[in-house]
Parts: sequence; structure tokens; C-alpha cells
Amino acid sequence: MYNGEYDNLSFEEQLYLTEEEMRRRHNQQMFLRRNAQLLQQELKLEAELLAENPELAQVIHSLNMQEIQSNQQGVQNVLGLEELASKEQSIWSKFFPGLSG
Repeated sequence: MYNGEYDNLSFEEQLYLTEEEMRRRHNQQMFLRRNAQLLQQELKLEAELLAENPELAQVIHSLNMQEIQSNQQGVQNVLGLEELASKEQSIWSKFFPGLSG
């Protein structure tokens, strides 16, 4: 992959940047791999906890459903406000045609 910003650099400087980029990508991959392992462990522990505590699983399910409903209401409110603003704008543009933009 060609990058024009390297044109004014010496070969050694370009090589150093390439090595730095390789190190950065390696470190990023190691971080992502470790993060994935930790997430798998967390999910396994969560599954065990929920299997041992059906009441907790029901409470979590109930809270999740409430959150989903709240999010849906929020989206509907936003869409309703946008629709209302659109109607108001169209009413104003009837009186002041130059304002429609």
C-alpha cells in the first residue's frame, strides 16, 4: 500500500515507521485476543450464575424488557418530534415562502 507522506523520508526512516506500524498492529491484535478471552470467561461465568439462580435470570430478563420498551418509546418520541418539526416548518413556509430551506 503506497502512502505519499513517506516520499520525503529516508529508507531508514521508512523502515523504522514500518516496524513501528507492525509493532502497533501486533499489540492491537494481542489486546483484541485477550479481550475476546476475557469476554468468553465473563459469558461463561454469567451463564453459570444464571443457571444457578433462575430468579436472577427472571429479574434480568424483566429489566432488559423494560429497557427495550424505554428505548422504543424514546425512538418514537424522537420520530414524533421530527414529524412535528417538519409540519411546523411546512406551515411557516406557507406564510413566509423565503424561509423554506
